[in-house]
Amino acid sequence: MDFQAGILQDGSPMESLEKQLICPICLEMFSKPVVILPCQHNLCRKCANDVFQAANPYWQSRGSSISGGRFRCPSCRHEVLLDRHGVYGLQRNLLVENITDIYKQECSSRPLKKGEHPMCKEHEDERINIYCVTCEVPTCSMCKVFGAHKDCEVAPLQTVFQGQKTELNNCISMLVAGNDRIQTIITQLEDSCQSTEENSEAAKRELCARFDALAALLEEKKAELLQRISQEQADKTSFIQSLICQYKEQLERSSRLVETAIQAAEETGGAAFLMNAKQLIKTIVEASKGGRLDKIEQGYESMDAFSVSLDHLTEAVHALDFDPADEDEEYFDGEGEEVEE
Repeated sequence: MDFQAGILQDGSPMESLEKQLICPICLEMFSKPVVILPCQHNLCRKCANDVFQAANPYWQSRGSSISGGRFRCPSCRHEVLLDRHGVYGLQRNLLVENITDIYKQECSSRPLKKGEHPMCKEHEDERINIYCVTCEVPTCSMCKVFGAHKDCEVAPLQTVFQGQKTELNNCISMLVAGNDRIQTIITQLEDSCQSTEENSEAAKRELCARFDALAALLEEKKAELLQRISQEQADKTSFIQSLICQYKEQLERSSRLVETAIQAAEETGGAAFLMNAKQLIKTIVEASKGGRLDKIEQGYESMDAFSVSLDHLTEAVHALDFDPADEDEEYFDGEGEEVEE
């Protein structure tokens, strides 16, 4: 503890020292202070045990072979793991304890100043030394005998003081224990949030991989079907081109025969015409009857046979969804109810 820092900040060294010797739980002077390792903050042993019991309500019923539990320092929130001895396994701070005893002895030897004790507003020379139970206010003996509280029920001030101080300490212990439970839930929720993000990223990667594989399969199938169409196109165009060549050759032969026939028709000499006319006529007749070439059927150029219906695949893609799974049970049901309570 930094005593000198407190002395420099306040006018009275004893007041500064007193602030350093106050327990953060009961707000009283330390009583059998213990050290909360490893943060080195001090607490009264009873206060520490009350906080530990509130945070670990089932500790007393545990066997000796089971570890004690967790303890969170109320000053710095540092968490300490206690053994089966609980708070009583912590080391006592003898230095702080000795300083506290010396301070108490010094305070008890000093005369009490008038301004250090609350005085009654109605009777300025009377100290407030009793407690009116009926009105729930501290008062003086004169108020009880002659004043506003003469018909009220009163009790010793120290008795009421100890009772309310104990009640306040219990409330503080409950608050500290409740804060520990809330901090535990917050930690669990933060872990769940992180796990949710990690699981979401993993699910996204898996989904992308499946769709990429499906897209690759569709590309492969598309390439296969395109290849079949291209092959059919090549076969048909090759056949048609061969027919075109055959018809062009026939047209060329027919054109030459026409020129020969025209030349023969222009012959004016009867003998010369008759020498070639009969054979020419026979050749023209045979050319017009024989040598018929192949033809393509009607609709030969159509590619309707390669039409693919993707309606069922489209419906299947639209119907894609995640597999139904059982809903997970709520993880924090019990602890959530405790917090609400």
